[in-house]
Amino acid sequence: MGIKQAIKVENLNKHFGEGDTFVDVIKEASFEINKGELVALIAPSGAGKTTLLMMIGCLEEPNSGKIWLGDELVYHDKWLTKETRKIRREKLGFIFQAHYLVPFLNIIDNITLVPQANGVEEKITKEKARELLKYFDIAEKEKAMPSQLSGGQNQRVAIARALANNPQIILADEPTAALDMQRSVDVVKMLKQIATQQDVAIIMVTHDDRMLEYCDRIMKIEDKACVFE
Repeated sequence: MGIKQAIKVENLNKHFGEGDTFVDVIKEASFEINKGELVALIAPSGAGKTTLLMMIGCLEEPNSGKIWLGDELVYHDKWLTKETRKIRREKLGFIFQAHYLVPFLNIIDNITLVPQANGVEEKITKEKARELLKYFDIAEKEKAMPSQLSGGQNQRVAIARALANNPQIILADEPTAALDMQRSVDVVKMLKQIATQQDVAIIMVTHDDRMLEYCDRIMKIEDKACVFE
């Protein structure tokens, strides 16, 4: 059997400032998330949800602790590689509250932009992009511009873009915040389907308690530590 662990965090700490401005954000956080899981991350505003996501995503450096992505220890009191960008490119997909599509590129070019920048052949990236657009039921939109799509359709494109490099892990920071209730449910159900069918681990930050029923587990930040409900 292959390894099921997608993310492991051990005694992770993050603070900002020094002296009078010192503040702990994450303190001695430890948890594991497996492939195929959709985990909701909830906490009050300012409690460190995005900071935790950015540390797991190799975008924000912790102060101490350990982070494994898959079976690779990537951080142990320091980054164990100078190529954190390579880790993000090969292992991770990101989805944000705003879709951040490039407005002057059509939909298929938005999805293929990163894989092509990483050196993947154009024909292969476009085949993958068309598969994803079909999967998300927007295949007929491949030549459309982002301005011609609804908010929900653009967020589906953003999810497709996150999947374009076949990530092991997707980090989603409030992906439904700009959507109405029905579109929000559609997106979260889609993320659950991706986790299950593609064996991807997904952490989703959300403020919307109505989305929690579609998640496998709920993780809270309490007293600067991470606990599962």
